[in-house]
Amino acid sequence: MNRKILQQRTWFNLLGALILVGGLGSAALIYHRAADIPYGALGYEIADGTIYPIMPENSKAYRHNLEVYGGKFGVMMDDFNRWFLGLWQGKSLALILAGMSILVSFAFFYKAKCPSPTLKSPGTQENNPEDAG
Repeated sequence: MNRKILQQRTWFNLLGALILVGGLGSAALIYHRAADIPYGALGYEIADGTIYPIMPENSKAYRHNLEVYGGKFGVMMDDFNRWFLGLWQGKSLALILAGMSILVSFAFFYKAKCPSPTLKSPGTQENNPEDAG
C-alpha cells in the first residue's frame, strides 16, 4: 500500500476523531449549561406554585394585530420565524451541534476508508497500447 495513502487515511481519521470529540463535548457542555428560559418573555405568571412566562405571541391582542396588518400569512411567518430562531438557542442548539459533528466526522471517516482514486499505488496502472509510441 502506498505510503501517501496511509498518511491520508491517518489524517482523515484523526480529523474525524477530533471533530467528533470536540463537537460532542461542546454539545454536552451547552446542553448542561443551557437553561429553559424563553427569550422575549414580557413577564411571568405563577399558577399552582409553577412559574410560567408570558410570551407576546401567546396573547390574543398580539395575534389579532399581526393578522390585521399581515394577514394569515403574516401570522404563519411569525410562527415560523420564532420556531427557527428557537433552534439556535439552549438545548436545541446543543442537539443540532451534536448532530452536525456526527455527520461531519463520519464524512471524514468515510473519506479515510475510501481514498481518492488519484492516489493509487504505482503498480496498479494499466499499460495502454495507444500510448506506446
